[in-house]
Amino acid sequence: MAFALRTRITQLACALAASLGLAQTGHAEYPDHPIRLELPYSPGGGADTVGRPLAVALSEILDTSVVVENRGGASGNIAMSYVAHSKPDGYTIVLPLTAQVSINQSLFAHLPYDPLNDFEPITLIGKAPYVLAVNPTFGPRTLQEFIAKVKQSPGRYSYGSTGLGSGLHLSMELLKSMAGLDMIHVPYTGAGAGYTDLLAGRLQAVFAGIGSGRGFFGAGKLLPLGVTTPQRSAAMPDVPTLAEAGLPGYESYVWYALLAPKGTPKPVIDKLNAAVVAALKRPEVQKQFTHDGIEPIGSSPEQLTAFIKSETEKWRGVIQKAGIKPEE
Repeated sequence: MAFALRTRITQLACALAASLGLAQTGHAEYPDHPIRLELPYSPGGGADTVGRPLAVALSEILDTSVVVENRGGASGNIAMSYVAHSKPDGYTIVLPLTAQVSINQSLFAHLPYDPLNDFEPITLIGKAPYVLAVNPTFGPRTLQEFIAKVKQSPGRYSYGSTGLGSGLHLSMELLKSMAGLDMIHVPYTGAGAGYTDLLAGRLQAVFAGIGSGRGFFGAGKLLPLGVTTPQRSAAMPDVPTLAEAGLPGYESYVWYALLAPKGTPKPVIDKLNAAVVAALKRPEVQKQFTHDGIEPIGSSPEQLTAFIKSETEKWRGVIQKAGIKPEE
């Protein structure tokens, strides 16, 4: 009887082991269905410039569709909140810019997500400079001439941006602080209206993206005085940095990251990180990025976390010094 019992136990153990083996063999490897890449802006902006070529490359590398979804509104907070509350399985990820991760928490008293605690960092995709642009009829041809002219008439001249607390706004606030300037801020809902007023002479300056300003620079309608990154941009190599043009230590840029909901398994994060790093090395992606002045990076998740913390402290200081109050 004891022998029969032992035989029965052995048979059950073998059956269990076999079933477990089948379950493991049949378990789908990530990813086995389409991934949704959420962009926090409406179609046509800088997020599309990065997100769409990246999605094409990731689809090929991961052998599954990476579907881009534009979920704009509320300074990007809608997309961020949506992903923060999505299932942490790697099938819903978000491509935020500087604003959503390191600025909005200082601009909104009740942000519907926590940039660090509600997400798993995947990688810092890349960064791109802004360009200080003026109407040629304004007069200054260099940064130093611009600073000197504005200082002669405090509060007289105006600059435009894409909204209160936007990267373009805060970049000028940083310049004003470092150079001791007094200018009037005119916020717009988009870059187009600001360019219209700058070209008409109703504004004297804006910070522009290389992609959006390229046509105006090439046609001589706007004059670029300097780029905001520490090194010159490969897209505009003849334009000096603001640091070398007279503001040592000046540094500002828009950057693009990739995040997943908190709790997404580490193997999934690692696979996404490796896929993005590989995508950024592809010639077609690099060509598109270079055209728009974007420098590919491809950091580790840990490096992205440290970078986010540093950028958050920097822009919190700029916002406080500018006297910008959080929106209730």
